[in-house]
Amino acid sequence: MKKICVVTSTRAEYGLLRNLINKISRDSLLDLCLIVTGTHLSNEFGMTVKEIEYDQIPITEKIDILLSSDSVSGISKTMGIASISFADAFERYKPDFLVVLGDRYELLPICSAAVNALIPIAHISGGETTEGSIDEVVRHCITKMSYLHFPACETYRKRIIQLGESPERVYNFGDIGVELVTNIKIIEKSILQDMIGFNLEKPYACVTFHPSTFENKSSESQIDELLNAISCFPNLNFIFTKGNADANGRIINDKIDEFISKNKNCASFKSLGVDRYLSCLKQSEFIIGNSSSGIVEAPAFKIPTVNIGDRQKGRLQAESIINCNPKKDDIVKAIRIAVSEEFKQKAKKAVNPYGKGETSEGVLTTIKEYLFENKINLKKSFFDIEFEVE
Repeated sequence: MKKICVVTSTRAEYGLLRNLINKISRDSLLDLCLIVTGTHLSNEFGMTVKEIEYDQIPITEKIDILLSSDSVSGISKTMGIASISFADAFERYKPDFLVVLGDRYELLPICSAAVNALIPIAHISGGETTEGSIDEVVRHCITKMSYLHFPACETYRKRIIQLGESPERVYNFGDIGVELVTNIKIIEKSILQDMIGFNLEKPYACVTFHPSTFENKSSESQIDELLNAISCFPNLNFIFTKGNADANGRIINDKIDEFISKNKNCASFKSLGVDRYLSCLKQSEFIIGNSSSGIVEAPAFKIPTVNIGDRQKGRLQAESIINCNPKKDDIVKAIRIAVSEEFKQKAKKAVNPYGKGETSEGVLTTIKEYLFENKINLKKSFFDIEFEVE
């Protein structure tokens, strides 16, 4: 039996990994080692470990690394704690493979500890670009530490190969977020509104806005512009899901709380949980903000996205996405386009570039192949590409 360790640190990441985690836990040839960390263990961010426990997925260990600070130094210290804590955890559990998803800063020290322990890493959702976020740097660092790669599309696969990773270890099974959307059981609106305590009979939009961490001094002004734009639409309801533990994230969450207290057509949640969030998204008029769910999941649901600023700049986009500057007038204009019947029809016909939703099976089959056929050689050769420099 081989032991696969999966690390999850945020609500969104867990939702994306849930199908894969379940497949690993049910596989008779595998031993699941699930480590829960980061914002999952924080009351401030909704204590979302409860959702994992509700799903009855056995948690191997909870590792608390999060300091009560969203300053740059606080985040760096959190990374230091993660490095020490996971070095000890990997020594205790000695997994045969580590599975991680995405680009959160917590993953950088976790993967570094795995590299030092000679644990091969399978990285999901590498090769993407997000020019407005420090996640951009973290993602590519994790790529170089990883052995197997599972990007969301062929463009991202090619980018991982550009980073020197051998094509034979880079597999495109599509975006795992599309699989999540494809398999989710949508909660009926009448039931959903009772669950969350907010009227959903009136047309509504979903709002998720994170700091653009390469522009941290502008977080406050950007959220002000967004809220001022939303106030121009009193006939729409708005459901806010608060941000993660990013630098200056509390500024945004505090601004949202203040806005909600003065606007009865709005509600906010630390975390709705995967099923409720996606059910809200599916039945909304549009999603607005700068979250990756507007880039991947919303197009899969055939609803419009108003994507603000540069946080997601560089990612492949469906034609259902409206990009705008983080300025009130631009946001208002984008919202008016999103709610127009013409654009709604366009969104329904838009092609999502992120696959058909069969990711987790491909990921697991590939990892097992490498484990059981002894195909792992951590002495990676750099894959050079011939090109001319002008």
